[in-house]
This record gives sequence, C-alpha cells and structure tokens, in this order.
Amino acid sequence: MNEQERAAWELHVFLTRLGVPYAIIGGLAVRQWGEPRFTQDVDATVMLPLEDPVPILREIAGHFSPRLPDAVDFACRNRVLLVRASNGVPLDISMGLPGYEEEVIARAVDWELEPGKVVRLCSAEDLIIHKAVAARPQDLRDIEGIVYRQGPALDAATVRRWLGAFAEVLAQPDLSECFEAVWRKMLKFRSRDT
Repeated sequence: MNEQERAAWELHVFLTRLGVPYAIIGGLAVRQWGEPRFTQDVDATVMLPLEDPVPILREIAGHFSPRLPDAVDFACRNRVLLVRASNGVPLDISMGLPGYEEEVIARAVDWELEPGKVVRLCSAEDLIIHKAVAARPQDLRDIEGIVYRQGPALDAATVRRWLGAFAEVLAQPDLSECFEAVWRKMLKFRSRDT
C-alpha cells in the first residue's frame, strides 16, 4: 500500500470502530474509477449525528493529529474536519447531510487495498456528481476519465437525477452539461468501434 492507502485504512479502522458510516471520495476514488493521478490527501464523507456531532468530532481529532488549533470548532462551522493520519497524510473528513450524502454512503462499494484490507469507496456516479458540482478544471478532467473508463456501465440516470437537483438548488441550469458532453463523446466513440 502507498501512504494514502495506509491513511485510508487507518481512517476505515477508526471510523468502523466508532460505528461511523463513511465513503472515501476525491483522488483515491478517481484512481479507482477514472484516470489515475497523484493525490496528497484522503477525502472522506462521514455521517455524524446532526444534533450533536461534537463528541465524535472530538474522538476523531483525538485519534488523528488536528491540522488546525481549533479543528473541532472549524469543523462545526465549515462541516469539514482537517486532521492528519499517523503517517502524516492529510485527511479531509466532510460531515455529510441527510439526503444525497446518505445515498452516497449507501451506494459506496468495497475497495480492496490489499488482501484483507477493504475500505468503502464512493460509486463512480457519485464521484462524477461531486466533481461536476465542484467544477474546477481538474474536476472536469476527472469526469472525462471516469466516463471514458467506466463507459456505459455508469448509471447515467442517477447522475442526471442528482445533477438536475443540484442545478436547481445552486441556480446553475447548465450544471449537467459537463457530464452530458463527455457522455455523448464516449457513446459516439464506442459506437464507431462496434
């Protein structure tokens, strides 16, 4: 395992012991579903109690090394806990909200890092949705890699449904176009091969 995978495994073991549902998102997920690229950190979404996440946040911050002096307060304000694994790899632990992020965690799949070491990874579809909402240049390249690598195996209806919902909430009517354009290119390319 590389350093990021070791950090992901450490996070998995700790969250599982606490009974905290999670899914790994970000660069490690891109490596599995799309075109592999370098990533320095491990990103995860967790489901914590909405009423009072502080006790669990404190447990997580007590096990891992906080990257900020007021990491738990920062997490309560910004919904992301910034810590380091024991090997120094940064962990960005986002607090999920009921609805979409619950579904992300429910749809997560097992990803074997090495024999006997399995972590939960977001689905390819959910990774596309995350990337489309973020819409940074690297995110758009990641969407291309995921669509080209996964092809028609993707559940395009799920991607469209959630991108449509986010487009409405974010008042970004063209939000799904980054996915649709790549989807059309992929289908056209594959139809030439058959």
